[in-house]
Amino acid sequence: MRYLYLLLVLATHSMTPALAASAFLPTELVSIKEATCKRIAAADTTTDITTKRDPRIDFPAAKGKGHIDVVLRPSFQEWRVAIVTVSDNVGLPVVEMRLARDCKVLRSRQITRRPDGKVSKITDLDTNFLPTDKVEIQDPVHHFTAKAADRNPANPRIALVDTGINYTLPAFQNYIALGSDGHLIGYDFWDDDKWPDDSDPRGNIFFPMHHGSTVFSVLSRESGDSTISIYRFPAEQMCRFSTLLTHIAKTPVRVVNLSMGSDEYEDWQCFETAASNLPGLLFIVSAGNNGRDIDVDPVYPASLALQNMIVVSSADAFGRLGQRSNFGKQHVDLLVPAEEIEVIDHRGARARTGGTSYAAPRISALLGRYLAKNPAASIDDLIAFLRSRAIPSSRQQSKYGWIPDPTDDFGF
Repeated sequence: MRYLYLLLVLATHSMTPALAASAFLPTELVSIKEATCKRIAAADTTTDITTKRDPRIDFPAAKGKGHIDVVLRPSFQEWRVAIVTVSDNVGLPVVEMRLARDCKVLRSRQITRRPDGKVSKITDLDTNFLPTDKVEIQDPVHHFTAKAADRNPANPRIALVDTGINYTLPAFQNYIALGSDGHLIGYDFWDDDKWPDDSDPRGNIFFPMHHGSTVFSVLSRESGDSTISIYRFPAEQMCRFSTLLTHIAKTPVRVVNLSMGSDEYEDWQCFETAASNLPGLLFIVSAGNNGRDIDVDPVYPASLALQNMIVVSSADAFGRLGQRSNFGKQHVDLLVPAEEIEVIDHRGARARTGGTSYAAPRISALLGRYLAKNPAASIDDLIAFLRSRAIPSSRQQSKYGWIPDPTDDFGF
């Protein structure tokens, strides 16, 4: 897809101290919108700019308050939406507005930051760039209530490593592992704080993706009385996985769920080293949703040669491989039904989804329940149990076959 990328440096008034968090007044944003639309309309200066994101057109700066990035989609000639990112004078994104060809505001959002520069909230704005009551608080402070399961010295048995979860949702409270200090057991290794809130801003900081909450909803629903510790993975410093796994190893956790992956082996080298040095942990990893044979075209960490790892892919209710689920006779161990599964998202809304991200937590939960009945089981015992539950298949898609109903306690 080809689209236009413009860099507009526009004149605005100087920032007052009272507005340091938002950087731009609503009236300034209206002026920015109008100036942007005029620049886009000046087609004679930009008709040759059709390559992806580059080259850029620089417009003269005025008073140095900030700049604007404009992406036209799907292309310059046929654009339907202008995505306008307004950044402050140190380059931090503050507002995103999405404009139609008639300069109508389709949607806009504003970021408020803490003194350390981290995002504290994302607010929807109206068409005049005034704040609405739709606000997403980032890393909300939450006071947890201890429960009987937290007094069980065998808990937490399971750790979730993902994009975090919405730990304020009432539906999640009975399953979040708490320490003696009353705070959740886990950590945010992305932001380096104790609030592993569900957010992945890599694609768009104004509209972060949310993944961990839905995975947690499947894991918690089937995990019995096993509580779950929560870790937000270090996406921007993947070698911090070593510290993350060391943190997990200091808890009672035996099973670690990772519903994630990438094509780059380099991303996972530090994880591989750390995991191989922790034989007391069993890693349950999703196979990925690329529709490919990962024996031939690897995905990581699923394609790593770790002895303490089980790779899970998704099947339908009849054991047939999911439409986009990865497979591999050598690197995929099990298939589990996870194509149409109910989840709770980060808002607390119920939905149905599917894929290998939701197959993995079904196996993690099964092992959590098994460990509750067999607390002395070794990692080899856990793997042997899974093999005993698997039904072999003539299809060359996994090593052991599929488990039709992972909620069944057969074999405990």
